[in-house]
Amino acid sequence: MFAIDRRARRPSLLACLGALLAAASIGLSAYASHGVSEPLAQQHLNMAALYAFAHGAVLAALGPRATATFGRLALYVILLGTLLFAGSLAGNALWQWPTRLAPIGGSTLMLGWVLVAIDALKR
Repeated sequence: MFAIDRRARRPSLLACLGALLAAASIGLSAYASHGVSEPLAQQHLNMAALYAFAHGAVLAALGPRATATFGRLALYVILLGTLLFAGSLAGNALWQWPTRLAPIGGSTLMLGWVLVAIDALKR
């Protein structure tokens, strides 16, 4: 019934990294709720978790389907933006790092989504 040739399916690094981002976001959110008492740190961790989960789910869903180089590039840009944005917020909450990478990460995320939109029109 589901006899898909295994050789036709390829592993997806983007899907793997997206799933790991989503998993890490659950831990960040739980830690924000149970391990952090400062409201600003909780807010930063929850925002980082939200972005990591949403974009991780997108990478897990779209990663295996991105066959063209441009489409994969768009998803890698989203991955980079997520790491910069969510990482900056989490780093600030956990280790008091400055959040100066968050705007770069947000801009990178916007660029990644524009590239996804362009890729969708190219199909």
